[in-house]
Amino acid sequence: MSDLIRLSAAELAAKLSAGEVSAVEATQAHLDRIAAVDGDVHAFLHVSDSALETARGIDERRAAGEELHELAGVPLAVKDVLVTTDMPSTSGSKILEGYMSPFDATVVERARAAGLIAIGKTNMDEFAMGSSTEHSAYGPTHNPWDLTRIPGGSGGGSAAAVAAFEAPLALGSDTGGSIRQPAHVTGTVGVKPTYGGVSRYGSIALASSLDQIGPVTRTVLDAALLHDVIGGHDARDSTSIPESWVSMAAAAREGQSGEVLTGLRVGVVKQFSGEGFQAGVEQRFAETLTLLQGAGAEIVEIDAPHFEYAVAAYYLILPAEASSNLARYDSVRFGLRVHPQGGGTVEDVMAATREAGFGPEVKRRIILGTYALSSGYYDAYYGSAQKVRTLIQRDFNAAFDQVDVIASPSAPTTAFKIGERVNDPLAMYLNDITTIPANLAGVPGISIPMGLAPEDGLPTGLQLMAPVRADDRLYRVAAAIEARLEEGWGHTLISQAPALGGK
Repeated sequence: MSDLIRLSAAELAAKLSAGEVSAVEATQAHLDRIAAVDGDVHAFLHVSDSALETARGIDERRAAGEELHELAGVPLAVKDVLVTTDMPSTSGSKILEGYMSPFDATVVERARAAGLIAIGKTNMDEFAMGSSTEHSAYGPTHNPWDLTRIPGGSGGGSAAAVAAFEAPLALGSDTGGSIRQPAHVTGTVGVKPTYGGVSRYGSIALASSLDQIGPVTRTVLDAALLHDVIGGHDARDSTSIPESWVSMAAAAREGQSGEVLTGLRVGVVKQFSGEGFQAGVEQRFAETLTLLQGAGAEIVEIDAPHFEYAVAAYYLILPAEASSNLARYDSVRFGLRVHPQGGGTVEDVMAATREAGFGPEVKRRIILGTYALSSGYYDAYYGSAQKVRTLIQRDFNAAFDQVDVIASPSAPTTAFKIGERVNDPLAMYLNDITTIPANLAGVPGISIPMGLAPEDGLPTGLQLMAPVRADDRLYRVAAAIEARLEEGWGHTLISQAPALGGK
């Protein structure tokens, strides 16, 4: 049954529907894979002890002739930022160690209703603050392509699980690139939907105006299928868009023919190149643009003058919102509680708990955010950053008057070594230079594999961005490009991933 783990979610779903394999067999194959390789990868913080029981229920319903969702019986990994009733929800932090939620996040609830099997919770940077999953309180995740390298962040666990064939589907969250950048460095597909397109209810908040939940997969179609399950309006999320959405899976299937590329106008942001960009990443990007031109697309240079201020604005807005959201971890209502020696006041207990429970990156951002919101500095810092955000949104609007989609590398470099940048916050922050603008503007973005960098043989990713609510356009175009690239490679990129020491 080891071959089951190498199937795409769509392929596995077809076998489940046809009765060629049972949900129990599919789930067991992935649990066996986790047992075999996760000691090296450390993608999971918790593996479900009820997944096989859930799978048996799916098999019984299918045997009884019940009409099930297309993905019923397919295993799903869940980023630990999403709360679950049957597994701990820690957000990668000691301050929530062992926390059991009384409810499921909406996206988890919808996945369960569709018959997906939640097989475990994946590792992440603490409270989603990081670009390498080195800031997890439970130790780093390793990139399956090279175990000495980072899998991206903050959602490195979800990306690594999918890349290591521990799960065909995963859920992630993207605040400034935390789905797309891990996809870039692990050779997977990651999508940040339009802000408000997927419910954030039950997602442990980092920065509420930036966070978005999305799929992590090995193919564009798989991402679209999962997006259709989790997307749509949720009255429990005040930022959820109430309008209906078209099928993303239908758009992806339409795009697989490649015809959508003829006449497509692809914008290339001139600010996303040069200093800081690895030569091999730029080479693969240039080759991909040439392929698009050969397929009939038009390449248009886009000037987005305010994109260069995106990282600075983001690292004022995000810490400010984080300092507010993380104030709830006060030792009083839930989570860790540390009592100072000799007792003390509630304030003393709170201070001792936050000192012991939060890691250094979280403390750094809380301090930055509290300062940016403080009296006398609010307008100079947080207010100014919001003005820059508006200018970036205008840059996007101007760009989409000229082009259908915007393309860029999903990150400036391939996966760096674990420990290489952990003590250099600025170098770490700049890793999200191409992904942050989409979060500030609320537009959808996707990262798909575009080949291996010649210098180090590691994956690179192509990012595509589209206007707000044009998520289906992203899937249509990305599926067309994916098909062209795989035709050129003669294989899927993920099939070239190293075998993790022969396992």
